[in-house]
Amino acid sequence: MRRRLAYLAGGAVVALGVAAVVVLPNVARAAAGCQVTYTTNDWQGGFTASVTVQNLGDPVSSWTLRFAFPAGQQLSSGWSATWAQSGANVTATNLSWNGSLGTGGSTSIGFQGTWTGSNPKPASFTLNNVACTGGTTPSSPSPSSPSPSPSRSVSPSPSVSPSTPPNGAAPALRVSGNKLVTSSGATYRLLGVNRSGGEFACIQGNGIWDGPMDQASITTMRTWKIRAVRVPLNEECWLGTADVPAAYGGTAYQNQVKTYVNLLVQNGITPIVEMHWSYGLYTGNSAGCSDVKATCQKPMPDAQYAPSFWTGVANAFKGNDAVIFDLFNEPFPERATGNATTGWTCWRDGGTCAGIGYQVAGFQSLVNAVRGTGATNIIMIGGLAFSNDLTQWLAFKPTDPRNNLAAFGHVYNFNTCSNTSCYDSQFGPVAAQVPLSLTEIGENDCAHGFIDTLMSWADAHSVGYLGWTWNTWPCNSGPALITDYNGTPTAFGQGLKDHLATVSN
Repeated sequence: MRRRLAYLAGGAVVALGVAAVVVLPNVARAAAGCQVTYTTNDWQGGFTASVTVQNLGDPVSSWTLRFAFPAGQQLSSGWSATWAQSGANVTATNLSWNGSLGTGGSTSIGFQGTWTGSNPKPASFTLNNVACTGGTTPSSPSPSSPSPSPSRSVSPSPSVSPSTPPNGAAPALRVSGNKLVTSSGATYRLLGVNRSGGEFACIQGNGIWDGPMDQASITTMRTWKIRAVRVPLNEECWLGTADVPAAYGGTAYQNQVKTYVNLLVQNGITPIVEMHWSYGLYTGNSAGCSDVKATCQKPMPDAQYAPSFWTGVANAFKGNDAVIFDLFNEPFPERATGNATTGWTCWRDGGTCAGIGYQVAGFQSLVNAVRGTGATNIIMIGGLAFSNDLTQWLAFKPTDPRNNLAAFGHVYNFNTCSNTSCYDSQFGPVAAQVPLSLTEIGENDCAHGFIDTLMSWADAHSVGYLGWTWNTWPCNSGPALITDYNGTPTAFGQGLKDHLATVSN
């Protein structure tokens, strides 16, 4: 298995003012215009706001958004922009990675704030001092230009179906019944791939990623009509423990993760941020390694580091509800405790679990950790047997004050639950009550007959799916979807690519 040093995308924050306009003679007039979508998630005394800014005029290389709070609201923190408040007036200035907005291009930013009495929305917005009215007007002519023609009103870009990622930004999502929906209530399925590397390269001292994680690689993904990417992470690398080389852990690692996740969002791809490898010594049944470090799959998250990991990740992405949180890759506590009943109890409640030599963070405690930050993002949780067993998922489902939990399963041709009869009896009842996605699907024979059947079942039950994995590994041992980062599919990957072409966008 090859390891490559990750492409280091710039993560520095650049604070820019309003772009200056230099008037030159005999230069054609530029059209200016914008449209802003402002939505909030409110609770008593507090709220988060998601703000989508669309440039309807000529391309800009930098921008500043301005608006005023109408009822004394106060800005607490923000993301994807440099935020400032003076009195009622608020400004948001682009970061280094989202300053360029082409005609029709958009970016999603957000913030958290407080309110007293009421939380009405701002009445108006400007982008680079141009009113965002949903239309465009030409800017003032240069001195040598002829008199301007009357202002022309241009309709906004044609609306995009809410179930389709809008150009330049993935939609904010929430749970509604057994569906994921956009802010307008349109249903949305997670269809895409996993992007492995962030879970192992750092702890092995080989970098942060495995292969390129830049705009070109994401552009290639979109040619497959991928609209969701699961990003496996390493608990110790995020926290920067002593087990991780300093160059690949802590702030350096976090900045790379934030840059990649934000880049996915900007390209209309839903990121699923997931804790894959975690700390804790386990040498019992089905152990992946005998190392206390986060170098393999453990049966459950550990109470020592996992709550801090999720507090940090939630703080990094809270308010950006286009980002989904996947609490833990593949639990298998029943292999340690001896049976499914004790396994499910450990799964939910954690603490001291038979056969596991470290204190376990149950999924209820991790849901609490995420919600304790004020994050409203969708939270996904798998089942037992390496997330292949969902039989008691509904019975042991953690409590979420936001009612924003979804289930996921993993299905390979070598799993116990790997036929339509099992899907009907085990996955079907879960999918009937909560959103379900199969966040890892695959087969170890370099073919795609197995996943073809699985994807057809998922389509019929409104279930999402993501292939493992968008890495250039052997298609039978990965299994891997591609042979190179130009997107050339393996035989296995061809099956996923062809299927996505018929159901995704």
